[in-house]
Amino acid sequence: MSLSLEQLQQRLCSLRWSESATYLPTLISQAESEDWTYRMFVEHLTAYEQKRRDEKQIEKRLKWAGFPFYKTIDAFNVNEQQSLSMKQINQLQEFTWIDQLYNLILLGPTGVGKTLLSTALGIEAIHQGYKVSFISMGELIHTLKTEEFTRKSQTRMKRIRDSHLVIIDDLMYMAMDTREANLLFHLINDLYDRASVIITSNKSPQEWGELLGDPGITTAILDRLIHRAEVIHFKEEESYRMKHRSSIFGRKSVQN
Repeated sequence: MSLSLEQLQQRLCSLRWSESATYLPTLISQAESEDWTYRMFVEHLTAYEQKRRDEKQIEKRLKWAGFPFYKTIDAFNVNEQQSLSMKQINQLQEFTWIDQLYNLILLGPTGVGKTLLSTALGIEAIHQGYKVSFISMGELIHTLKTEEFTRKSQTRMKRIRDSHLVIIDDLMYMAMDTREANLLFHLINDLYDRASVIITSNKSPQEWGELLGDPGITTAILDRLIHRAEVIHFKEEESYRMKHRSSIFGRKSVQN
């Protein structure tokens, strides 16, 4: 006894093929109109299910990553920030550096594109199958300090420690007390030889010691971050955001 279309869809749902269950009527109609063989039908059905599962996995990882915005690498204008060539950008997008557990340290003043580049690389890494976490320095310190007490912080830190790539934005933008510096060290130590890290900062590593307050912890953190790292200095040119700011006065500036 043959099953109805609805029964077939229910069976697919019971097998957790919910995406294929929804698509089944369209697929059957196409198979009939194009005279597919049984094998062709199975190939199309399984390919569709795999494609939708991959897409949903990417959607889930993008949500969990915590990016501040969604921008691809095309949004990074190499002509306006010439610290990197297009060849180097393409090389970064190959992500062999993640497989080799290399870190990226992006240094430069506010508004030159450090966060944009790190976010775009993180988004592309997710599309290529990597798990990525993005977190600002302020949020990271708060999450580390509350990890012992709140489930939300515990979940966030577990995702960070399980990531292939961790992006810490605005590192060392503020001074830390001894406890905060120790928490940061232990995280960097946890990630060492297990994940790649992208650091953005407007402070040079030479200034980090003043903000951490402990020369020993500073040395230990730097040792683990720079052991295998590419340090990129963004040129101190006019802020990208200032160049492309919107104005309530249109093209005329306030001074005109």
